[in-house]
Amino acid sequence: MGSFTLGEISGLSEELVKKTCLVSMAAHKSPDKLFLVENSRTSSDVFFSFTGSWSAAHCFTRQPFGEIKVDQSDLLCPKGNDKVATSLRSIGRYELATVNEGFLRRFERILVTSPLQTEKKLFWRRKIVFTGHSSGGAVAVLAKVWFLEQYLKPEKTMMLPLCVTFGSPLVGDFIFNHALTRDNWSQHFLHFVMRYDIVPRILLAPLSSMGQELEHILCLLNQKGVFPIQGSIVEASKFYKTVMRNVSAVASHAACRLMGNTNPILETVASFIELSPYRPCGTFVFCTGHRKLVLVRNADAILQLLFYSSQLCSENELKSISERSLNDHFDYLSKLQESLNKPLVEALPLSLNGVTAENIPTSSALNDLGLSDRARLCLRAAGEHEKQKLSNQQRMDSKKRNIVSGLQALEEYKTKSAFCIVGYYDAFKISKDEDDFKANVKRLELTGIWDEIIEMLNRYELPERFESRKEWIELATK
Repeated sequence: MGSFTLGEISGLSEELVKKTCLVSMAAHKSPDKLFLVENSRTSSDVFFSFTGSWSAAHCFTRQPFGEIKVDQSDLLCPKGNDKVATSLRSIGRYELATVNEGFLRRFERILVTSPLQTEKKLFWRRKIVFTGHSSGGAVAVLAKVWFLEQYLKPEKTMMLPLCVTFGSPLVGDFIFNHALTRDNWSQHFLHFVMRYDIVPRILLAPLSSMGQELEHILCLLNQKGVFPIQGSIVEASKFYKTVMRNVSAVASHAACRLMGNTNPILETVASFIELSPYRPCGTFVFCTGHRKLVLVRNADAILQLLFYSSQLCSENELKSISERSLNDHFDYLSKLQESLNKPLVEALPLSLNGVTAENIPTSSALNDLGLSDRARLCLRAAGEHEKQKLSNQQRMDSKKRNIVSGLQALEEYKTKSAFCIVGYYDAFKISKDEDDFKANVKRLELTGIWDEIIEMLNRYELPERFESRKEWIELATK
């Protein structure tokens, strides 16, 4: 818990964030262009701002959530000698990430008609910022992932690009976030979300639940970019209730898992309810509306905040909050200008001992987000889950010495058996001598340690970066 400046957590100054917001809104007002490039000769910053789409068919290309696996795209999963030539997968269970097909196909069209693939000099020794407002932000996320896969791996000398979005819908699933966190990339994705903005929450609801409402609301949002919305309160209220009801189901299911609920009814109910696969990725900054910004890095906590920060205090608020859920989507620049000079408050960890002097700013900011006691309990559960994964990693690290000594003992047994007539493999099978017995015991001990590690990887009970730790990779492949 603590307070940070924006520059400390993102590498972006206040002025650069304002500039990023300005260019993203400029792209929003240029629907005839796929993206805009802001490239000043007096600055090393290059902004790629992507335009969004206001068509429901572009967000939901199929029922229920418009998602596809990354191996269905040559862009994120190029075909080669490797069956899956992409980082967007889990190593433990070898599961591929899922992304929104509509946003992915839109970016594929951009690459076909732009110099991004061929003009590598655009990126050389420049600070690249991919940005976008609304669904343009979702395209910006995929653009940065493509850049990281395409350029960063072979060219370590390139500056790591940034991705900054404003009111962007979610793009990928749990594996998408897992893979980017493992490769230490997720910290360079920064997403600003207004407290009541409905757009970042839309993809947590299935298309079947929204019907024609979605197309109508997207049309209203598109018009609001130029004209004020009038006569939309009834439609906005109905849409708000539909989306938030589905967000509630996703957040509640996730919270039960975080709290270790093993009741089989949980999975039974989940089999009857369409739960969105999309999950947050990167660092989120929630704008409270009271000149405060709340920083959250934990993806589980972000999901809970997407639900609890947009709750009604009473049914009487429905009309005003529903209308605000649309208006907030275009209020980022003005609210950020009020808040950027204030320190960011980090939401986690939360104290279990109530409000103390050191966490008063955090408690005040969470109050401004309207978080109930249950909401804070869910945030604590997300924090404790992350702590448990770190504890598991420490426990495994403490066993590295046993693994090294065990492998050394087996190598000594192998060398000693080489001088025997039967050789080490046959001697081990016969197990005639005491050394053979000890070697077998050591083998079983090592097998037990590795089985425990693999099981925790399969259940995602270790930190994401554990999969990429060099010392463990070398130890496992000896």
